[in-house]
Amino acid sequence: MATVLITGGCGFIGSNLALAFRKQGDRVVALDNLSRRGSEILRDRVVAAGVEFVRGDIRNPADFEPVQGPFDLMIECSAEPSVLVGVNGDDAEFMVQNNLVGSLHCFEFARKKKSPVIFLSTSRVYPYDALNAREYREEATRFVPACSGPGFGPEGVGIDFPLSGARSLYGATKLASEIMLQEYSRQYGLPAIINRCGVVAGPWQLGKQDQGVFTYWLVSHLLKRPLAYIGFGGQGKQVRDLLHIDDLVDLVLLQSRQIAGFRGEIFPAGGSTFSSLSLAEATDLCRRLTGNEVPVGSQPDNRPADVRWFVTDNRPTTDRFGWRPARSAEDILRDIRDWLAGHPDLLAALFGKKP
Repeated sequence: MATVLITGGCGFIGSNLALAFRKQGDRVVALDNLSRRGSEILRDRVVAAGVEFVRGDIRNPADFEPVQGPFDLMIECSAEPSVLVGVNGDDAEFMVQNNLVGSLHCFEFARKKKSPVIFLSTSRVYPYDALNAREYREEATRFVPACSGPGFGPEGVGIDFPLSGARSLYGATKLASEIMLQEYSRQYGLPAIINRCGVVAGPWQLGKQDQGVFTYWLVSHLLKRPLAYIGFGGQGKQVRDLLHIDDLVDLVLLQSRQIAGFRGEIFPAGGSTFSSLSLAEATDLCRRLTGNEVPVGSQPDNRPADVRWFVTDNRPTTDRFGWRPARSAEDILRDIRDWLAGHPDLLAALFGKKP
């Protein structure tokens, strides 16, 4: 039996990972400050499965003291995930303190405990102006790449895409954390893996528009609430890939068994060309899955850090681990719909009313 510490263990990703490791018989400790909406619900879910909960804030090193080790693995997934936080200056310091300084506290704790680290990073490390400047072709429901270059092409965006340029405070803190973990790993012989995740979605995502856009889109259809296409002409043709939470869990479980030989290598983890949607396509799919049609407005101007097209090129991860996503975009949205149908109390508590 291994002992696994998950920072952010009562978030969407962290709680699902906690349950997966617990299911295979491991001791799991979830550290979380419960600051996010719905985190108490996810805490109760993991505790009921036998996960040990420690209330703590990664910004405060002293909050790690109640965590009893040693640990065989730390999974760091405690970040503030909204790209819009800090855009107008509000909460900028919080973003840096939580995502960058907090991650450094996690890595230092792992160093002291001699614990390998799996760090969940983000596709937002790639500069948005550079992505948007690539050549695209406009089709009936989406934009598609019309060129190829370093780290970019029809297969998606790869880890060799140039990183020069602005990427949002969120993306900057995550990239800086990647670099620091690589230094920790090389300097101290600390086994480490970095996963650059695309949009992750699925049951138990208590989604807001700026974090879980596809969950938000489906919930809006269930509740018959109006939506809007924002940016790039307001037609909803911008594209993101989406990865089922269970596919990400499968990858992390695989990596946990092989981590000893890694020293901060980066692996892309997204839905890839296998699972991607434009907002317009998401609207059509949500209509079919819910039977509801909602008004969709148009706001043509872009917001800061908006991206026209992002699909993850998973080939390095497939080559190394034999992993690829198995659940399609339709599978993901259907699973979210079925989960919400079975939990009308959550739909009412978190999103305002029953459908």
